[in-house]
Parts: sequence; C-alpha cells; structure tokens
Amino acid sequence: MISPYILCMFLSVVVASISQILLKKSAMKQYSSVIREYLNVFVICGYGMMMISMILTVVAYSGMDFKNGPIIESLGNVIVLIMSYFVFKEKISIKKILGIVCIMCGIVVFYS
Repeated sequence: MISPYILCMFLSVVVASISQILLKKSAMKQYSSVIREYLNVFVICGYGMMMISMILTVVAYSGMDFKNGPIIESLGNVIVLIMSYFVFKEKISIKKILGIVCIMCGIVVFYS
C-alpha cells in the first residue's frame, strides 16, 4: 500500500507543475505596466500554488524516507512536458523524449 506521505509528495509535484504552467502563461502575455506584469491572476495564483506545494512537500517529508523525495520530484519534469503539450501546443522533440526516458529509467533503476 502506498503511504499517504508519498501521495502527498505526488500532489505537491502536480501542484508545482500547474503553478509553472500558470507562470509561463503569464510570462507569454504583454502587459501595459510593470505592476500589472507582476500583479495579475496568473502570477498570484502561480506563486500561491508554489507556496501550497512547499507546504505539502514539508508535510510529505515528515513521514517518508528522504531518498524518495528527489525521485518523486523528478516526475515534475514529465508532468510539465505533458501539460505544455496540451496547454501551449508545444512540440515534443526527440531530445525531450530522450530526457523523459532517462528520467523514467533512473526511477526504475533506483527502485529496482
């Protein structure tokens, strides 16, 4: 059975990935002033979600082995790649696929 702390860490990674997408969406827009550039819904929600992710990570580390954290965190790269494909219509290149394969192989080797 999967520990609730590991599930909390997965949730933290998903929240951080969504946050990165929101911040990138904000960065792709033009704003009329510097204040609007940094004080808009995407930025405020993005940084708020980063804060939630940080709290979830602290909670997760309180009950799981530290060795599992970086492995679970590396899945954030995979999630962001997939979300970027659907949200921004970014192309997934061979280099990106090879990078994801390396990450997944590392996870498999680590847990084998």
